[in-house]
Amino acid sequence: MERARDHRPAASGPGGDGEGPARPEEGTGHALELLVHGVGGTTPERMLDDPRTVRVTGDDTAAVFRRADDADAEGRPGGRGDGPVPEAYVWCNLTSGNGTRALWLLLLPFMVVNLAHWMRPTARGRRRTVRLYGLLVRLAGLSLTVLLVAAACEVALDLAAWQCAGTAECARGNSWLGFLSPHLTDGGWWSMPGRRLALAAVVPLSLTGLLWYLSLRTWNAYEAQQPLVRAPETGEQGSRSALSRPGFWYGRRLVARLRAAHTAAGLLTVAAAVGSAAAREDRRPGGPALLHVLGVLLEAALVTGAAVIVWVVCRRGRSERRLDPAGDVRVVRLLPLAALALLALSLLYAGWERPGWESAGRLPGDATFGALALAQGLLVIVLAVVARVLHRTDPDRRTAMQGLAGPAVAMLACALGGVMSGGVAQRVSDWLDGAGASIPGPPVLLTWQASVIPPLLVLLLMLCGWLAHRAWQLAKAERAAVESDYPGETADPQRTRRIACARAMAALTDRGPRIVAVTSAATLLLGAGALFGALATQKTPGEAARDSHAVVHGAAETAQALGSWLIGLGFILFVTWGRRAYKDASARRTIGILWDVGTFWPRAAHPFAPPCYAERAVPDLTWRIATWTASTGGRLVLSGHSQGSVLAAAAAWQLDPATRKRVALLTYGSPLERLYGRWFPAHFGQDALARLHQEVDCWRNLYRLTDPIGGPIGLPGDCGPAVDRAPLKDPLAYGRTPTHPLPAPVLGHSDYQSDPAYTEERHRLLTRLRPELPPPRTGAHASRAADTG
Repeated sequence: MERARDHRPAASGPGGDGEGPARPEEGTGHALELLVHGVGGTTPERMLDDPRTVRVTGDDTAAVFRRADDADAEGRPGGRGDGPVPEAYVWCNLTSGNGTRALWLLLLPFMVVNLAHWMRPTARGRRRTVRLYGLLVRLAGLSLTVLLVAAACEVALDLAAWQCAGTAECARGNSWLGFLSPHLTDGGWWSMPGRRLALAAVVPLSLTGLLWYLSLRTWNAYEAQQPLVRAPETGEQGSRSALSRPGFWYGRRLVARLRAAHTAAGLLTVAAAVGSAAAREDRRPGGPALLHVLGVLLEAALVTGAAVIVWVVCRRGRSERRLDPAGDVRVVRLLPLAALALLALSLLYAGWERPGWESAGRLPGDATFGALALAQGLLVIVLAVVARVLHRTDPDRRTAMQGLAGPAVAMLACALGGVMSGGVAQRVSDWLDGAGASIPGPPVLLTWQASVIPPLLVLLLMLCGWLAHRAWQLAKAERAAVESDYPGETADPQRTRRIACARAMAALTDRGPRIVAVTSAATLLLGAGALFGALATQKTPGEAARDSHAVVHGAAETAQALGSWLIGLGFILFVTWGRRAYKDASARRTIGILWDVGTFWPRAAHPFAPPCYAERAVPDLTWRIATWTASTGGRLVLSGHSQGSVLAAAAAWQLDPATRKRVALLTYGSPLERLYGRWFPAHFGQDALARLHQEVDCWRNLYRLTDPIGGPIGLPGDCGPAVDRAPLKDPLAYGRTPTHPLPAPVLGHSDYQSDPAYTEERHRLLTRLRPELPPPRTGAHASRAADTG
């Protein structure tokens, strides 16, 4: 496509240099339609329906495009003349780019727990309770980092360096570990247990470094983008949505603090795994007194470091009421360096000469994973109590799961982290040991966790069966409604059934809260049972049930074996998908679609979550809207499809009140109320959307009954025209007509712009917008306007 270098519209905004075509005078009627695409992305050629497009502003990551013929529309008398100038904001590369994005699959549990932070219920006058909610989610996120690094330590330190390399039979079967084996090297330098552990620590250390690198790289590309500077609005708290606050999309200070704390937590986890084994050896009677003292001091330092990390995570949340460019330099720099120094001391301490030290059994992993599972369960339970208190303060019947969506999603994030960590440990153990059973294997708790997966899958299959039955019932009930929507048409049972099925499948989206609630509750109960079974028996499920009834013993053995295989299969599919995404651009786009929904929100609970694309997209849109309206004095329709409608609403909230009143919203296929309003009520609840309806000049929303994502906003016309238009017909024609001589497809979530209602509503919005606006300011006045917002 063409890249416009000399075709920028005149006067890119307040404070411009005055070069280029003269600005139009007041009332010249310039109109702009700023299109924002939705989930999955598209190309500017498709959005603008023209093969010749030029880039107006932006870069290769996100940019605004126009048709080549419209590049200088503002410089022509009367503007475009035949309607608004269409502009396309293309942001799909923020979520689907090169092959390194496939690594984001590793960050899935972190993304899910970050979502839990934003699912907080609406609350009035409960600032301390709101802070407690955020603190609990941040602690849950910290536990996930420790869990992932501990799993890497389990694989590299315990299974490979401690168990396999210390067992002659396993070391012979894995020749690449031969130089670490005391049996095969006759007491070589690396064969000492402490030195083996120190060398194997490279694996979890590399994982921690990779997480730190991904977070820092994406932080520079996303969170470092400064939003449009403006003064806080009078009575801004009354908007009932934090998305209108100046600092909402600028969370770099919190992300930097959390990144330092989580990096330090990962390093200290590795240090504890290496140093605790050596300290346990030095505590035995007859050990060197000096090493015993050094071990005690090292463990005390590790405990102190852990306490400091927890304090850093708990001390400060997000700063949203103003742009906060300050950085906690000492914490950000010194905390990871101090943790790295403790890790180096731990490696040196573990590598010290200890005659007669031999590796036997397992490293103390059972206690570690058990403590993490218990802590996560308690955090989720307390979080549920806090969420319920908040919901009862300001109840909203549309809120998903009566305010418990956040705790439920946090529970699923912890379960996902446990499955990923346990799956890796189980597969590596089977790979190292083969069928010989020469090593003890992973901690018993991980085996119990694997054993609860089959019953959980049975429950999910039952839920899928219930959904299928519900869809059949809905489709049967919709057939009469379909026929009534197309009166006078010759009945076609197959056509009617296809349309009714599309409506029924789209309606299943509203059953999502029930599915999440049942799955999360079952996960909590099964996880608690696995923890109790592991702690009470200290045996695998098959061994614990050996003396019980044959049916019970057989079920336990089957669940244990099947769970291990299912985890292995899931892990293989996970890796295969990641490799395919690395090589296949279409697969990368599929991953990008998942992140479009999951990474809209800033990283408030976990710094290693995939980056928040809205921290780049929303400032882009607000800058473009503010500068264009200020320089031309024209009318602007902000047109958003699907996830683009969410970005459009967020951008409208960020505008100053005067500019917001000069903008009209046109949303279609929008999840603003159906998904975001129910799952994120504190930010997209009915009160917040009603206030946005009041503050923009006008707002219209289009939706279809066959759309599984978009839906009505549900706002009446108290502040202007009602937001929702009646549901659009889908398909546009039931049978063959002169206008549609070929069968019209069921569009569902796509091609809203092909419906005549789209053009009609856009025309109504432009007509409603005031045609005469104050003339733009120039020179120093415009510069000051840009600085103050």
